[in-house]
Order: sequence, then structure tokens, then C-alpha cells
Amino acid sequence: MSAANATGTGQLSTIEQQVLDQISEEEVIAFHRRLVQIPSVNPPGDVREAIAVVESTLAAEGFETRIVSDLDIMPSLVASIGNDDGPVLAFNAHVDVVPIGETSAWKYEPFGAEIVEGRIYGRGAGDDKASVTAQVMAAIAIARAGVSLRGRLIVNEVADEEVGGFHGSGFVHREGFFKPDYMIVGEQTMNEVALGEKGGVPTRVRVYGRTAHGALPWEGANAIEAIAEVIVALRRTYWPVIAERTNPYFHPSSASVNLFSGGVKSNVVPDYAEIQIDRRLVPGEDPTAVVQEMREVAEAALADFPGVRVEVEEVWPGGSATLTDEDSPLVRAMQGANARLGLSTNLRGFSMATDGRFWSREGVPTIIYGPGDPKLAHVPDEWVGVEEIMEATRAYALTALSILS
Repeated sequence: MSAANATGTGQLSTIEQQVLDQISEEEVIAFHRRLVQIPSVNPPGDVREAIAVVESTLAAEGFETRIVSDLDIMPSLVASIGNDDGPVLAFNAHVDVVPIGETSAWKYEPFGAEIVEGRIYGRGAGDDKASVTAQVMAAIAIARAGVSLRGRLIVNEVADEEVGGFHGSGFVHREGFFKPDYMIVGEQTMNEVALGEKGGVPTRVRVYGRTAHGALPWEGANAIEAIAEVIVALRRTYWPVIAERTNPYFHPSSASVNLFSGGVKSNVVPDYAEIQIDRRLVPGEDPTAVVQEMREVAEAALADFPGVRVEVEEVWPGGSATLTDEDSPLVRAMQGANARLGLSTNLRGFSMATDGRFWSREGVPTIIYGPGDPKLAHVPDEWVGVEEIMEATRAYALTALSILS
């Protein structure tokens, strides 16, 4: 899944070494564990305590800080250091986490932040408080080293990413609290550089039929049986088509039927059924066009099914995939940081949605980078490696130096 796959080490400059010398594993991990122990679960999305911890930590190191929100329980932080004599580099990550699910499925306390054999366990340990920690501690290291910046470093830690980001990064973006020239979004990439993210079009298929007594099914039009025809048609005729749509940085285009509802009562022929499809796009696919593709499949599947009609529409407006040019100064800076630290210089894409889309779809060079394995996000006993967090902290710091010093 890469256009490049190389590792190596390079000589650190004096200023780089001075900055890295400010990074303390004890301090970094203590900060991370403190964040994980805050249950900033979304929903309901109350992140006030987590944002307060981040804000006070950065303010104590001389950062200009501002807490902004359109909902009281969902504040986001905009902190900055530097000046306006050069580019603006923004770090962005989120402090909200998904619910823990069934507690009995966890071996470790979900908000205990226990350290076991070099791993920190807990909800949000990887997604996304590891990235928050690495970004905050990298920025603090630069401040403590007294580096003279040519430009401004923004640390933007936000609410609401787990349910769409509209009250977090979406609000920050809409209100224009900062205008980045470059954006690094912290998510779980195992400390590899992701050039962009898949697009997405959450799509709803609704079938309307006609009720009748369950003993007289021929008098009705069964919406559940009709939507079953749609599901089979999608799986047999459409899924294979989109699986052939590929990009060297991403998994293939994909779709999955993930929600179903319908029916009236066990002895009533149902007049309504609905499915929701998680449709993920690779670069080159148009959100409007793919909805029309699914509409055509559904209509064809029900062409000979009497008494029903079908509607296919977006659940909310979708968006295309994003992809930053691999020759961007930001990409080269992050790759260079990894090379000098002996980490992978692999370039990849990111399959999940991120808050980066708010800026990248307006042309801001945006990459996704952070500690942790995305397969461990949202699962019981979520964990991240201590060394992964440390590597990311160093890499964020060196990248910021490359762009701003």
C-alpha cells in the first residue's frame, strides 16, 4: 500500500538535538495517562475536563491559548507559539472517545491507563489521546528549547470528532480561528505518513410498500422482502465493481450495509424498510455519482417487484477522498523526521474519516500521522505502546522545526 518503503537514520542538527533533549518519557507518559483517565466519552461528548488539562499545560509553557465552542460541553483549544513572519503549521487531534461498550469485555479498567509490558491500556489510549499527547509534548519541547520560529505553530485539540466533528474541528474551521498553511492530523497510522483519507457517503435506502394482514400477504407489498432484493443486488452486482476501484495509497473502494430497520408487527405485512450503507471512496470517485450508482442498482432490483417504491439518498452530505502531493514540503518534512529517527518513511492512505477533511478539501496540504494501530481503535482493551508515543513526540517536534525554523 505504498509508493515508498524505506527506513534509515540521519544526522540530527544541534537545534534538533536541543529540542529532543527537552522530551522526557516520564513527563510524556504521565500526561498521556492523565488524559486517558478522563472519561471524555462521545456521546454525550463532554470534553471540558480533558481540554482544561491540555489548556493549562500549554499555558504554563507560554503558549497563547483560547478555548472556543458552540456547545458548552464541547470546547476545543487553539494554542499557539511563534510569530506571523512565516508559515502556519497546525497540529490537530481529538480528545473525545467512543463509549466503552460492555465492561465485561475488558480485561483492564477502561479508564485506568494501566501500563503492562510497555503498553498503556484504556479507552482513547490510542484513539486519540496518544496523538494529543505527542502533539502537546512536541510543541512544549520546542518552546522549552527557546527555538526562534519563522512562523507560527498551532496546537488545536478538539471535541466531537467521533460523531462527525461538526462541533469540534468543523466549528473551528467554519469560524476561521486560524488559517493553516500546513496541517498534521493526529490519528493512528503506526507513525507512518498518510497522505490523505478515504471519502465517504453515508447512504440510506428506503423501500415503501403496503400493509396487509400477515395471513393474507398477497394483499400487501412486503417492504422487507423488497429491500432484501436490494441488498442481494448490491452484494452481487455492485460490490465487485467498486472493489476494482483502487489507488496505490489506499485499500479498494468499499461499501457495507450496517444498519437495518423496518416492519410494523409480527403479523402485519411491512410497508416500510430501511438500510444504511457505509460507502467509502478512493480518490477519483465522486460522492454524487456513487449515490446515483446505488440508486440505479436498487431500482433495477425492484423493477419487477409489484407495489413498492424505493428512495436512495445521502444520510448527510458526503465528501470525496483527500490526497496531499507526496512532494509537498510537509510530506517531505515528516518523512525526513522519520528517517532521522530511524522510523519508516512509507507513504500510505488512511481508511477512516478524520477532521483533516475540513481543511484538506479546501486545498490545505494535510497529512495524517500518529502512534497506535487503527485496528485497535474502538475495541475492548484498546492500547498503545509507550515507545510509539515517544517516537511520535520526537517526529512531530522535528517536523515542526523543519517547517518553521
